Amino acid sequence: MKRVFSLLLGIWIFQLTLPLTVVAAKKPRASATALRRVEKSVFGRLPDGREVAAYTLRNKHGTTAKVTAYGASLTELRVPDRKGSFANVVLGFDNLTQYLGDHPVFGATVGRFANRIRNATFNLDGKVVHVTANAGKHHIHGGAVGFNRVLWTHDSKSRADRASVVFTYRSKDGEEGFPGNLVATVTYTLTDQDELRLDYGATTDQPTLLNLTNHSYFNLAASGDVLDHVLRLFASRYTPSDASLIPIGGVATVVGTPLDFTKPTPIGRRIQELYEGPRGYDHNFVIDGEPGVLRKCARVVDPRSGRVMVCSTTEPGVQLYTANHMNGKTLGTRGVPYPRHGGFCLETQHYPDSPNQPNFPSSILRPGQKFHSTTTFRFSVEK
Repeated sequence: MKRVFSLLLGIWIFQLTLPLTVVAAKKPRASATALRRVEKSVFGRLPDGREVAAYTLRNKHGTTAKVTAYGASLTELRVPDRKGSFANVVLGFDNLTQYLGDHPVFGATVGRFANRIRNATFNLDGKVVHVTANAGKHHIHGGAVGFNRVLWTHDSKSRADRASVVFTYRSKDGEEGFPGNLVATVTYTLTDQDELRLDYGATTDQPTLLNLTNHSYFNLAASGDVLDHVLRLFASRYTPSDASLIPIGGVATVVGTPLDFTKPTPIGRRIQELYEGPRGYDHNFVIDGEPGVLRKCARVVDPRSGRVMVCSTTEPGVQLYTANHMNGKTLGTRGVPYPRHGGFCLETQHYPDSPNQPNFPSSILRPGQKFHSTTTFRFSVEK
């Protein structure tokens, strides 16, 4: 009887512990969550010895984004093609030394004022303000030492379905001529929907100008030029400009011009019509819909790889730039040469020279206001 009792007791204990065994067997599923993480590394050191951090954001599909505190810049973005092969689809460098040198603002956060200000001068509340003239007699992209040339502070965070890094920069009153102590932030977030989201914020203690954007160059084929990329812009108007690429006032329809991307069109189809001017596309488009509302700005398809990128933004405009001055001499990540038209930029923004154009959306930020803007880049594939 003792043997029978012991046998029955053993069966009963085994049945009680069986659910625990099953639960333990399911634990490996937690490793999927572990894939959604932020990894911090050292990207290099500035000449004064300050350490420059880099963060790699990874989602459950294997998509990765690498960002660095120098210029709050996007340095790599690896997404899959129709065959599932991953490649880097943004232009940039894999070392700090090259970012410290001369380059066309690869992947950086641009400010305090992105794009151009005519004669590097504007009137703010009845006072004439002079900012740095670093494009001939005009101002461009924040001046000689814009936000793309400074070290941002940083912090990372993650949730079950996303990973983020927050960069912060405190711009002092008078920096590059701009009034007010400004605190700017940009948050990079990579989601499990293969979406890279950029959220900008800012506050100031004096009236000032603010126009933040990201200056990433995309190439969905990961090599060669982007002339066969098929682009659709959700923009039926643009701001006509002069030879300095500064708006002359007002807006005009894109119909009947090489700027008409209201239907999907290869970037290179009409680009030569612009070679006597900016040598390609370098134009500000007026995005359809209501500014301040997140809406589609552009859809780009690379027929070779099948990669698709959809850009959405709350900003009123977007500058399409097609790397018109590259010539193959710049060697990027892993030594890849960047040819002419080797990438395209979609710089979501307020319009160029908006402080001198009273009919354009205002780019003035005042004390007590909290600036916020969002731009997203979502990736998928076409078979």
